[in-house]
Amino acid sequence: MTPYEKPDTWSLRAQKEGYPARSVYKLQEMDEKFRLIPAGLRGRTTPAQSSSPPPLAPLKKEFRVLDLGAAPGSWSLYVLRRLAGAGFLAAADLSPLSRRYDRGLFEGGNFFFLCGDITAPEIREKLAEKGPYRLVLCDAAPPTTGSRQVDTLRSLELAETALGYAESTLERGGSLVVKVFQGGDTAGLLVKIRGLFDSGRAFKPAACRSGSFETYYVGLGRKAAQ
Repeated sequence: MTPYEKPDTWSLRAQKEGYPARSVYKLQEMDEKFRLIPAGLRGRTTPAQSSSPPPLAPLKKEFRVLDLGAAPGSWSLYVLRRLAGAGFLAAADLSPLSRRYDRGLFEGGNFFFLCGDITAPEIREKLAEKGPYRLVLCDAAPPTTGSRQVDTLRSLELAETALGYAESTLERGGSLVVKVFQGGDTAGLLVKIRGLFDSGRAFKPAACRSGSFETYYVGLGRKAAQ
């Protein structure tokens, strides 16, 4: 068993709280810090929810989210529980989602899932039809090879794909969260994000493994299309 296969505190907590992977706590921390999902939509219990801000008036427009590289499904479950039926989530991945903890949420009318390659034109087209979105999430990662240079390059390609989705499907004022492996030209990607959004920054959640070179880029406030 490799170190990454051993259940750690985060993994055990995820299982206890009904999520297939520890990655849910990365999204939770970024949601709480950057207000990715409006407080007015927060209606269900989420991981370690203790003192959520008082709910605001419901949004006049449906809050739509896109989750790229969604498997095994922790981020999708988190979003659906946050939306509490008040919004819509579209998701895609090469692998199917785990049904261990969804309790029917993945069968609801406010959820759409595609099993396919997010870089494929036909997948892009089908996901675009479900937009426009207020939030694009991408926790996708390439199969690792053991070569940091190769893995970083492949991760950057996926991140660029996510940025392309944000550019074409995000509404003005929308947000982007995308995972990257640090290295290579990731600094160039952040420059692009800052050009597309009012603000863009790197953020590494506490739930990231200590030895991991992953981090997240967060773009807030999609600028108007030129």
